[in-house]
Amino acid sequence: MDAPLNVTAPASESSLIRGGPFYRAQQTIGLIRANRWDLGRRIAVLIGIAWLPLFLITALSNPAGLRSLLTDYRVHSRVLIAIPALLVGDLLMDSLFRASFAYIRQAGLLGAADSAYMDGVVTRLVRLRDAYLPELIVLALLILHDATSYRGLVDPTPWLGQDVGSGFRLTAAGWYAVVVSAPLWNFLLGLALWRWLLWTFFVFKLSRQNLKLIATHPDERGGLGFLDVSASAFAPIAFAVTNVVGSTWRHDILRHGARLNDFRLPAIVLAVLIALIAFGPLLFFGPRLAALRRRGLMEYGVLGQIHSEEFQEKWIVNRAGHEREFLQAPESSTLADFGNSFEKIAQLKPLPADMASVYVLAASVAIPLLAVVLAQMPLAEVIKDLVVAIH
Repeated sequence: MDAPLNVTAPASESSLIRGGPFYRAQQTIGLIRANRWDLGRRIAVLIGIAWLPLFLITALSNPAGLRSLLTDYRVHSRVLIAIPALLVGDLLMDSLFRASFAYIRQAGLLGAADSAYMDGVVTRLVRLRDAYLPELIVLALLILHDATSYRGLVDPTPWLGQDVGSGFRLTAAGWYAVVVSAPLWNFLLGLALWRWLLWTFFVFKLSRQNLKLIATHPDERGGLGFLDVSASAFAPIAFAVTNVVGSTWRHDILRHGARLNDFRLPAIVLAVLIALIAFGPLLFFGPRLAALRRRGLMEYGVLGQIHSEEFQEKWIVNRAGHEREFLQAPESSTLADFGNSFEKIAQLKPLPADMASVYVLAASVAIPLLAVVLAQMPLAEVIKDLVVAIH
């Protein structure tokens, strides 16, 4: 029997996040307990695995490079910021996605047949979530990526490595960073994107069903306003990615003489890609909402014409002698209420997203990039420019 799409179902049946080999491995060693995320414990352990050995190895075998490690923003951005952000993202995605499942049920957006079909979709997605192959593919891709591109990601930093003739030699800490720390960050990012793909597939399938959309729904999105959480769920991933990319740009500015203008086009491309991934699932509903608005304007327009014509005939053309009755006549309030309904249809948005989600996503991109700006422009100068711009 297909797993029901409701909030009372066990997490293993209704969550797109709580499962998979890596999740089960964390359960086995006690990092995650039943019905809990144990976020603080997981963050502490993964930071301990990714960063603490770098410190100890450098302190013991290369003390002269310890200062360069402690001041290397690239390491801190990945291990101390991006990894915790992705773990927080797991919790946020799980909470928001499951709330969306519950809303679909409680709001009655689907008929019995479509609801049963979506139950089957969730069941298939849960099986994919728990399969070994997707996570093995993520692992294989990051190994391939590290093997073919790690040389371009390292430079002569005392804790990391040094040029030796025409080659480059990694320190012991450098090898640990290449083999353990960087792959751990990449693996968590790959898992986050895989889970986002599962959600995107669910939303795509949902968009193909016979949804009971209402043109006059107060959310101005036909009843799909709950999907606005989609972009917010992606914000931690966007923050982590932008933070890591920005750390490399900051390093290039401080150590290699790069300028902010050198990263203008890459920054625009990065922002566009993040926006497309975050809001992409919502685009599936664009044609449906646009058609709902057109149909609503036509249907309510016809009704409005009939009602307005009757009002015109009774209270404008033939009102003589009935003026006192107008204030108590039900037609006036009915006309006003109908006007409000028609206005809601006219304001119906083509996407189930509002500006709050745009601001959240924009902040998740802009805040990490502030470190890049400050690498070239002092904070006082940035604040001064902002004040001037405001005035």
